[in-house]
Amino acid sequence: MRGRRELIAHLVYWLFFIGMVSVSLFFNQSKHSHTYYIVNIGYFSIINISIFYINYTLLIPQLLKKYWYYIVSLIALIAVMSFAKTIIAVLYRDQVLQHIDAKTGAIEETSVITYVVSTVFSSGFFIISGCLIKFALDWFGNIRIQRSLETEKKDMELQFLKSQLNPHFLFNSLNNIYSLAYQKSDKTADAILKLSEIMRYMIYESNDSWVALSKEIEYVQSYIELQKLRFKDGAAVVMTLNGEIDNQQILPLVLISFVENAFKHGVANDPSDPIRINIIANQKILHFSITNKKNNANKDHVGGVGLNNVERRLQLLYPERYKLNIVNSATHYTSELMLDI
Repeated sequence: MRGRRELIAHLVYWLFFIGMVSVSLFFNQSKHSHTYYIVNIGYFSIINISIFYINYTLLIPQLLKKYWYYIVSLIALIAVMSFAKTIIAVLYRDQVLQHIDAKTGAIEETSVITYVVSTVFSSGFFIISGCLIKFALDWFGNIRIQRSLETEKKDMELQFLKSQLNPHFLFNSLNNIYSLAYQKSDKTADAILKLSEIMRYMIYESNDSWVALSKEIEYVQSYIELQKLRFKDGAAVVMTLNGEIDNQQILPLVLISFVENAFKHGVANDPSDPIRINIIANQKILHFSITNKKNNANKDHVGGVGLNNVERRLQLLYPERYKLNIVNSATHYTSELMLDI
């Protein structure tokens, strides 16, 4: 990619320069010999191109950091190339140094000193333009590299967060299944089957940065069904879904931590005060809220990573595009999330 951009920049530069020379020759009404064009366009073009690329490919990469070496090398380059141009000009005096005065029509000759000064300035033009192109390409290249590094860093952090989230979920789910197995419950086999379906989604379908919102909601529903198997009379959960969930994309595993938190720390078997999940979606906005009655006796002494994990992922992938409001009252815990999707 860098080589292609560099090639395009050089082509544009030289085409622009050739265009300027062509326009100048077109508007110059004087007739010149073939030798004039060979000298002024052929010989001098070779020298000018040499100045440009000696500076561009050798001096800047090798000597720019050694400031004084670079300055001395530039002076030497300008001196050598100006001397070469002057020798050619003297050898082809009639084609280079002589010109016809536009007003008088008399043939005039440019002095060698004046010509040397002009060659110094023309050499400086190719050196400066080469530096500008080099610095511009390096600057834009560094910006692309910096952005690539930032993206790579963000991807690595997201992968790390996701690697935390999956074991966190699996750890809690296995604890629940262990409780069923310990009680020799007939629901154990169903719980293991439901967990396998959930893990299939987590391992295979949620590997991409984005998943279909419908898949994420199905995953939440499967998790709720798994949790219901823990309770003799089933869990008390009321889930409402309003709007459309056709083509929207969402960050995978972003809703589950809120649901998991409600089951882990809340009262999930009180029909008079169930866990309430409300999802409202359209093509631009997702509004998710969940409220659960607090179970003050059920504390996580180890400390979970779920909600902090999700909030960090939201910060990375939904900057300025989400609102998270958590209300922790004396009796209830409410999480409300709004996403621009």
